[in-house]
Amino acid sequence: MSQTETAPARKRALPPLMTLTDAAANRLRHLYSAGQSGKLLRVGLSTKGCSGLSYDMTWVDAAGPGDEVVTDRGITVLVDRKATLFLIGTTMDFEETALTSSFTFTNPNEKGRCGCGESFHV
Repeated sequence: MSQTETAPARKRALPPLMTLTDAAANRLRHLYSAGQSGKLLRVGLSTKGCSGLSYDMTWVDAAGPGDEVVTDRGITVLVDRKATLFLIGTTMDFEETALTSSFTFTNPNEKGRCGCGESFHV
């Protein structure tokens, strides 16, 4: 009898949990050194709006047991572990216009957004 060995299936690499653009990293670098010195930004999701989910950002003193630590471009951001499956591959950006400035997210898991852009669904 001969036995045929099969090679174990290669696992596909997951994309990074979250990446930062240069603009987002620069803005966070400024915030971390100014008014939010000693704090970290935690990104999570909350139930909100007509599509169901909304990005939630809060300042915390330190990473907690339910946080994933993401470091990109020399900047550390925390991601709520309950949100990780919804955020895999997301890019965080910072945009400034004549009237507003805000962090924005490009999330490959989003299937749609509500009309006002307040919430999304996966």
